Amino acid sequence: MRAIQVKEYVKGPGDLTVTTVPDPTPSPDTYLIAIHATATNFFDLLQIRGKYQHQPPLPWISGAEFAGIVLATPSSKTLPKFKKGDRVFGSSQGGYATQVCAREESLMPVPPGWGFLEAAGLMVTAPTSYAALVNRADIRRGDYVLIHAAAGGVGLAAVQVAKAFGATVIATAGSSRKLVVVREFGADHAIDYNKEGWAEEVKKLTPQGRGVDIVFDPVGMVNTSLKCTAWGGRIVIIGFTSGNIEKVAMNRVLLKNISLVGLHWGTYPKEQPKTVEQVWEGLFRLMKEGKFKGTVYTDREFRGLEQVGEALSMLGRRETWGKVVVSVPQGPENKL
Repeated sequence: MRAIQVKEYVKGPGDLTVTTVPDPTPSPDTYLIAIHATATNFFDLLQIRGKYQHQPPLPWISGAEFAGIVLATPSSKTLPKFKKGDRVFGSSQGGYATQVCAREESLMPVPPGWGFLEAAGLMVTAPTSYAALVNRADIRRGDYVLIHAAAGGVGLAAVQVAKAFGATVIATAGSSRKLVVVREFGADHAIDYNKEGWAEEVKKLTPQGRGVDIVFDPVGMVNTSLKCTAWGGRIVIIGFTSGNIEKVAMNRVLLKNISLVGLHWGTYPKEQPKTVEQVWEGLFRLMKEGKFKGTVYTDREFRGLEQVGEALSMLGRRETWGKVVVSVPQGPENKL
């Protein structure tokens, strides 16, 4: 098969190359998938440089999110969840390739009416945003929700989830194009977080200037967000894409009775597997109702594994919005 194999750590995505490697051999408990679309993630940029907390032993195939068709089912399962020919999306190390092996719990069926491109970017962003707002922040109809970096993959997913639950969404983004995008996905208000005084602007958009009920923060903007969070508000910390892990002014948290909660979705399959099922049930329900759509970056098309490096470079330079997905043409040996 063709794949982006990392034999040694690289300086950046421009150093990645596509090579021919042996087809993966599935273990008795894994599926073999023909990849038709593969999604990029910020952690890929760290992993290829040896900077991520989870580093596979060299050599390894980069990428972790994909959508495609089942080529073979686990030999240990008499009644597998998926059958040969089923369309699935999921996550497993080795997504930048034409084939990948994946465990059943890491796969989901492609929703009816969805294509591979739209489904490839669902596995990480969609449940992260849903669990953060629904399970951790207890979102309610009528809430005012501030979503930072709203034009990113988790951000656009969060915008849609918040709107589906009846909230008013105030979205922040860092460019005029991204401000347009967040409105297209349903945000009621869009604010440039590079503009001085944005927190005051947020407060003015809330009833009596009281501030927002929920802050969704994948960036690392808690301290400034405290200025525009309502008394009794909830701040959900998703990540630190700014690279800065804050020292939070806890006196403000105390005085305003604010709840700070974290969300690390990757730990849920081990710690609360039932919650994983509930979150996906909720997401599939929203998709069926037409309240949640794919967030694929469409300003440019990326086709073929050779364009993964450029897709990652644009992602790293923050020149994109939503999920940057690369289509993966298949040879005749992988077509069903």
